[in-house]
Amino acid sequence: MSIWWSLHLRREAASVPLARRFLLGTMETAGVDPDVSFDLSVALSEACANAVEHGGHRAVLGEPGDSGYGRPAADSGQYRVTAYLDGEKCRIEVSDSGPGFPARRALRAAAPTPYAETQAESGRGLDLIEQLSDHVQFGNRPGRGAVVSFDKVLKWREGALLTA
Repeated sequence: MSIWWSLHLRREAASVPLARRFLLGTMETAGVDPDVSFDLSVALSEACANAVEHGGHRAVLGEPGDSGYGRPAADSGQYRVTAYLDGEKCRIEVSDSGPGFPARRALRAAAPTPYAETQAESGRGLDLIEQLSDHVQFGNRPGRGAVVSFDKVLKWREGALLTA
C-alpha cells in the first residue's frame, strides 16, 4: 500500500507548522519510525520556510505596452507540498512560483566576503535538508519557480499499517 497527498498552501508563516503536522500525522498513522519522521518533518519545515520567504516574487512578463506587464504571477501567493510514502521510501516535493534558485555557485561564496558574513543564515536550510535526507534535488522550473525534492528510506514500527 502507498499514500500520497498534496497541499496548496498560502505563503504565510502559519502554513509551515501546518505542513509539518500533516506530514507527522500521516507518518505516525502509517507506522513510520519516529526518528525518521522527525528528520523528514524538519527538512519539510526548512523547504516550506524557503518557499514562504522566497517563493513568490516572480513577475509575469507580458508585452511592454500591456497593462499587465510586470504584475505578480497569479500563483505567487501560494506554494505546494506533495508527499509520497511508497514501500521503503518517502519522497517530498515543495514547489513555489518564485524566481527560482540562483546558480549553485551563487549559493556558496568561494571566500568570505563582507556580504557573505552578513548573510550567514542564507542557505543553511538547504544544507539541513541535505543532511536529513538520503537524496535531494534543488531545481528550477523555467518560468514557474523552484522545486525542492528530497527522499529518505523509511523504517517502520512493529505492526505498522504500510509495511513494504
